[in-house]
Amino acid sequence: SSDLEKMGAPIWGTSVDTIDLAEDRERFNALMNTLNISQPAGATILTREEAFVAAEDIGYPVLVRPSYVLGGRGMAIVFDEEQLRKWLDENVEWTGHPVLIDKFLDDAYEVDVDALCDGEHVTIGGIMQHIEEAGIHSGDSACVVPPYKISYFHLDIIRDYTQRIGKAMQIKGLFNIQFAVKDDEVYVLEVNPRSSRTVPFISKATGHPLASYAAQIAAGKTLADLNFLTEPKVDGFFIKEAVFPFQKF
Repeated sequence: SSDLEKMGAPIWGTSVDTIDLAEDRERFNALMNTLNISQPAGATILTREEAFVAAEDIGYPVLVRPSYVLGGRGMAIVFDEEQLRKWLDENVEWTGHPVLIDKFLDDAYEVDVDALCDGEHVTIGGIMQHIEEAGIHSGDSACVVPPYKISYFHLDIIRDYTQRIGKAMQIKGLFNIQFAVKDDEVYVLEVNPRSSRTVPFISKATGHPLASYAAQIAAGKTLADLNFLTEPKVDGFFIKEAVFPFQKF
């Protein structure tokens, strides 16, 4: 899409710059620091030697992943230097792509938020608590709406962070934020300035077609035009369970 933008094609919805801001580790960290929002300690490294130094500084266990993969492939939790050495040997070729090393938040609750922003206003579609602990890939974990073990105090912080991030990033359409709650601290794990796989689930739970709203925002409508300015109340509990295709294993 950046090539299209350079050729002068109009890009609807969230800008190419915002997509880059979410994906560029240093730009994103700088924005979170400006907004005073906590993230797990982490580092972007380019050499084998840096990896061992960074992991020692951050403190084991750490979450390691090649920066260029989607869907969690190659990601691992390593608990000591020996495991890190083995993972690097098996997964990294050092061709210029960085490796990301983050503090693994052991025994944390993970929370997903799907929200809409029209550049000015943010409306949360739904807040989901993962049933498995943080660290299970979101595509493999079950989640429940509304959250059943997150305090109102932490939910207020999550709502506030979602509002501030959507507006600061100037998102136009859907976005997804993954949070972790540990020891009374709310951390932002990542922000995806796009629709996520949980949007159909949230739409069914709330009765609001979020993808349709996002498409209309991309085409120029506001959340006020769509009469979707408040987070919808959920009647009962809704659970999303991952279905594993065992014939593929």
